[in-house]
Amino acid sequence: VQLVESGGGLVQAGGSLRVSCAASGLPFSNLDMGWFRQPLGKEREFVALISWSGGSTYYADSVKGRFSLSRDNAKNTVYLEMNSLKPEDTAVYYCAARTVAFTMSPMRFEYWGQGTQVTVSS
Repeated sequence: VQLVESGGGLVQAGGSLRVSCAASGLPFSNLDMGWFRQPLGKEREFVALISWSGGSTYYADSVKGRFSLSRDNAKNTVYLEMNSLKPEDTAVYYCAARTVAFTMSPMRFEYWGQGTQVTVSS
């Protein structure tokens, strides 16, 4: 599976940004999709997860109510809409995929993108 992120950039605090991830190599509807992020000098952390059908989503407490994850199975793409951004959201954001796991636990992701930088200025 190949994952290609796009849409990162620089935004002011309180602003919005959308990052996308296009997948190829396996039937997209066979994949749960997720986003993780890694601030500079820190460990990678879970952000959000969406099930293969799009029917279920799960968010880290730090982004709940501000971020929204959706997918378009016809376009093999997931979208992470980020609102009310804070400087602490600054990180490299990674798209991840796993074969359908029938759990919303953010684990066992097998495939990873190269990452896209999101920088939120104060």
